[in-house]
Amino acid sequence: MRRLAVAAAAGVLAGTVAVTGCGSISSTGTGGGGSAASTAASAASAAPAASGYAEEVRKGVAEHDRLFPAVAALGCASVPPSPSAGGTGTASQTPDWWAAKHAENSMYKQMAPLNAVDRCRGEAHSRRISEAVKARAGSAPLTQDAVRGILESLGYPRNSAQFVVTGGGEVSFELTIPGAGPCVVGRVGKAVTVEAHGSYLDGGCSEPKGGH
Repeated sequence: MRRLAVAAAAGVLAGTVAVTGCGSISSTGTGGGGSAASTAASAASAAPAASGYAEEVRKGVAEHDRLFPAVAALGCASVPPSPSAGGTGTASQTPDWWAAKHAENSMYKQMAPLNAVDRCRGEAHSRRISEAVKARAGSAPLTQDAVRGILESLGYPRNSAQFVVTGGGEVSFELTIPGAGPCVVGRVGKAVTVEAHGSYLDGGCSEPKGGH
């Protein structure tokens, strides 16, 4: 829940900063005193929001590091940012309005990209979960209760994972990493796969059931 609260605060802060920036450009172009005053007021109100968001992030990371000292020891917080990927499209390509509309309607299924720090943490959590599950796996598939018990033994709170069991007995889970995140998804059956991903744009680590 703290993770979702931090994400919400980030969205509000981003919106405030965007308005401030536009106001600043307009004020420079028109020279209007009223616009300048409005911009200054917006900047002043954004400062406490920025400070509050930074404090929430700090508390989240501290909670994560307390719960998972082995992951914290990897120093993910100091990982340098990844270079942004360039686009692959060309100006000569004709837009596909149907594909664009379909993509818009499926926006609720989109995930936020992982930054370098979250990717580092996510991969570390994925490895430790995968190793623990494989160590317990035998000739018979692990049950949901068994997988839940493994996650709890690793320090993940009981209510941090959602489970689905298929007809073939495969156990899938969506795990929200407490504090700093990100999300980790796993499938436990004949094979074991565990990987990290960003939260869904609608919020949370479980795929939303519907959209517009």
